[in-house]
Amino acid sequence: MALDQSFIGRSYPPTSTYEVGREKIREFADAIGDGNPLYRDPEAARAAGHPDVIAPPTFLTVINLAAINTIVDDPELGLDYSRMVHGDQSFRHTRPVRAGDRLQLTTFVEDIMTRAGNDFLTVRGEITDAEGEPVCTTRAQLVVRGEGA
Repeated sequence: MALDQSFIGRSYPPTSTYEVGREKIREFADAIGDGNPLYRDPEAARAAGHPDVIAPPTFLTVINLAAINTIVDDPELGLDYSRMVHGDQSFRHTRPVRAGDRLQLTTFVEDIMTRAGNDFLTVRGEITDAEGEPVCTTRAQLVVRGEGA
């Protein structure tokens, strides 16, 4: 069953605020095996010109995944989760994510297309800080394998 094309252009407003903590940044850096002191040591981060520790560039996956799941779990979209694989992901940062940030995410269904019997869903996230200033734009492409794939 093809994905519902009427979802293209839909937006999903923020449902909560995510508070970025030093410990969450450290845990994420540990999980990806990155020992960069800017992710762990406030003094090293300040020496590099940041007000506090910063997060690895892919840290925003933490809040982005929940927003993507809200879309793919919508029964009207017609997505069979058991046939879905992650196709691509990108992050375009306006500035680094910092400990103490209070972030909100608005998600958009940017595109839905079918190729070779597979559906491709592109989801964009616009992440802003407490002042409404942009922090990062994320994109994820999800592939829903066709019946014969």
